[in-house]
Amino acid sequence: MASRKIDKIIIHCSASPNGRPTTAADIDSWHKLRGFKRTSPTINPKLAAIGYHFVVCVDGTVQTGRGIEEAGAHANSFNANSIGICLVGTDCFSRQQWLALSESVHLLMKAYPSAQLIGHRDLPNVHKLCPGFDVSTWFHNGMGILEAQCLADKTDAPDVPVPAGPLVNNRHGVMP
Repeated sequence: MASRKIDKIIIHCSASPNGRPTTAADIDSWHKLRGFKRTSPTINPKLAAIGYHFVVCVDGTVQTGRGIEEAGAHANSFNANSIGICLVGTDCFSRQQWLALSESVHLLMKAYPSAQLIGHRDLPNVHKLCPGFDVSTWFHNGMGILEAQCLADKTDAPDVPVPAGPLVNNRHGVMP
């Protein structure tokens, strides 16, 4: 659990081509070019600029960016008290991404039950369609797979199973 007060879990998209494998390291390099910086990171010190706490890859792997105890750089004016989750792609997400996002949100909502789940585009003064779906509707409809969101027919992600239980980041343990 973070030592800072978490009142929002904000869902983003990477605005990269749908289905293209993209990692937290890739996003870190993009954020570095935009001038983002991390100060004294204890988790993932090699990622010097990433603004998100978690990245949901096309294959459903959840990679850790910033540690939850570290303020993000993903939603101007809301970073101090939020957790940022980024779905790789723009508006077409794989079945594995939907399953991993749902499990991640379940775990985070359990850890932070008073946090509001919101899409980046729903914040004040945000003029983007990030992420490419309505987070509130998705949440209130049970956080399932949105069939209209292109699934595997428009992505080249293999159909790999998502393990039950806590999500495990391949290098950094269980989240959160």
